[in-house]
Amino acid sequence: MDTLVFSLLNGTVYGLLLFMVSAGLTLVFGMMGVLNFAHASFYMLGAYFAYTLQGLVGFGPAVVAATLLSGAVGLVVERCFLRRVHHHGHAHELLLTFGLSFIIAEAIKLFFGNHPVDYRIPPALDVAAFTLGRQQYPAYRVLMAAVALAMFGVLWLLLTRTRIGIVVRAAIHKPRMAQALGHNVQLVFMGVFGVGAALAGLAGAIAGAFYTTNPNMALEVGVMAFVVVVVGGLGSLGGAMLASLLIGIVTSLAVGVDRSLADLLAVVGAGAWAEGIGGLLTLKLSSLAATLPFALMLLILLVRPSGLMGEKA
Repeated sequence: MDTLVFSLLNGTVYGLLLFMVSAGLTLVFGMMGVLNFAHASFYMLGAYFAYTLQGLVGFGPAVVAATLLSGAVGLVVERCFLRRVHHHGHAHELLLTFGLSFIIAEAIKLFFGNHPVDYRIPPALDVAAFTLGRQQYPAYRVLMAAVALAMFGVLWLLLTRTRIGIVVRAAIHKPRMAQALGHNVQLVFMGVFGVGAALAGLAGAIAGAFYTTNPNMALEVGVMAFVVVVVGGLGSLGGAMLASLLIGIVTSLAVGVDRSLADLLAVVGAGAWAEGIGGLLTLKLSSLAATLPFALMLLILLVRPSGLMGEKA
């Protein structure tokens, strides 16, 4: 029972981490229509910014500074690059951000090397939050979950309950009308992209201390962030949260299941037949855990192409 509870907790925290990464991607696509292939690179930049600054200013200020610096890089990217190709369509945006992701990755390798860096949780936070049975649950995981929930709450309130959210939605859906009312639509777009980059940087600054900070971390998380956005529904913040939790919990539970279809068929007396065939019938579910999110994405695309909470076209 304790193992099941810990698996659920780990899956929930992992899902909330995925939301932190995918929230900015969802925001940028939902508000601007830009599918940013370099979004995970801002996640990686946040981790490396925090690692560089931690020894100078401490962990907390380093996380804040990394978030702001990632957002600043996002502002520069939108102002100097994306704005010049935005009117050419999605293909040019994808190619630009795809190339940008490689440039950022190579720059990281140039300055920090092609190996993980020693970015760790500060000793004050490397403690147990509570004890369940004989196992202790890290307080830092609870902190990551709290930050993700706070991020979701702030974004939802900002977009649905404030004048800023109204202006942003107006600039997206009725840009010419918003411009006529005196709002700088291009400035709104730049701000939205910068906020999306800052959110990814915050996720990297926090998660990088718990997981490994290395030049491949953008690729490892970036693919999963796109899966979350597709499953939840392009542009849906609530869908991103739902999809993140679903993927995190399913993956975490599957890791602990050391059973195969052959074991299931053995209940009806067909276990020996399944073992004789082998192949997929004898693969353990735990070995397939990493592929389950992609199987879920494929299922969602077949049944509901707009995603769990996306608007139907």
